[in-house]
Amino acid sequence: MSYLVNEKGQIEFGYTSAKKINHLDYDLRNAMDKPLSNWRKKLKFNQFQFISINCEDFIMGMAVVDLKYASNCFIYLYHIKSQTFEEFDFIQAFGIKTHMSPHPNKGVSSFAKGNNLLQIEALNQTRNITLRLDNGLSLEAIIDESNSDRALSLCSKAGYNGWVYTQKLAARPVHGQLNWQSNTYPLEARKALASIDWSAGFMRRETSWHWASLSTCLSDGRRLGFNLASGVNETGFSENAIWIDDEYYKIDMVDFKFDRYQESQTWYLISNDTKLKLTFDRQGKRAQKMNLILIASNFRQFFGHFNGTIKLNNESIEINNAWGLVEDHYAKW
Repeated sequence: MSYLVNEKGQIEFGYTSAKKINHLDYDLRNAMDKPLSNWRKKLKFNQFQFISINCEDFIMGMAVVDLKYASNCFIYLYHIKSQTFEEFDFIQAFGIKTHMSPHPNKGVSSFAKGNNLLQIEALNQTRNITLRLDNGLSLEAIIDESNSDRALSLCSKAGYNGWVYTQKLAARPVHGQLNWQSNTYPLEARKALASIDWSAGFMRRETSWHWASLSTCLSDGRRLGFNLASGVNETGFSENAIWIDDEYYKIDMVDFKFDRYQESQTWYLISNDTKLKLTFDRQGKRAQKMNLILIASNFRQFFGHFNGTIKLNNESIEINNAWGLVEDHYAKW
């Protein structure tokens, strides 16, 4: 098995094929070079997994977040035709009934509170989701990750002595069924697509980022997905990538232009090489402001339409009113 941290307690930063994030083996020190104990490493290590699923009927987002002092699970759904929005948010102190696998492509990540459960199991190039809420909302889904070797897997430096590992994959087919508000949605028949974000690390005490994600079908039937970000993994590397069907392409740094305090205004996303030029217009959002002194979050994730062009391999791909996500996030952890 390939480990992220080597036998000397160090990491070779950059794009990686590591299969296990063995963070306790890392030689983590404070700013004065004093090694930290394992219990302090455990407290400083943050981890989350976010998955979005969308089809012609709905957009759905869900996450398990473990910040050690507290863990969080959220689920939201937006019905496109009726413009109905529903969200659910749960918090547990000290990560009670929260489990996160150290393997991006193996093992179970889960959150439970009362009769509410979100479980995500990575196994044999699939990611299997079980969601049950006490109001009747349920999801059984299997995400096809047969091209997991084409995921974007990256570890970069964070602050003076930390690091962030992330694995991203987009536009993956989904099988299964969603039951929501007395309606049943067969995911394969609806041509549902998923995006996956698995991230962990000794992150900056205070950090912020902008992020965009898309999973859609083009007019010719090909699946197109992308992951774009600024503010986290930019110490010599970036987490900007495009997937067309099972193929993966890196793209240049992307500038996010938007007005944080005028949420109805258009976002502009332009890569440094201008091969990617997109606009985003919001249709709704999931937001949360949390200040627990030791940890804090000002989170805004918008769902809406992307339009524009992506130039790739001498081809100009037109994006027309494709549903996707953008995010503006401040965190202290």
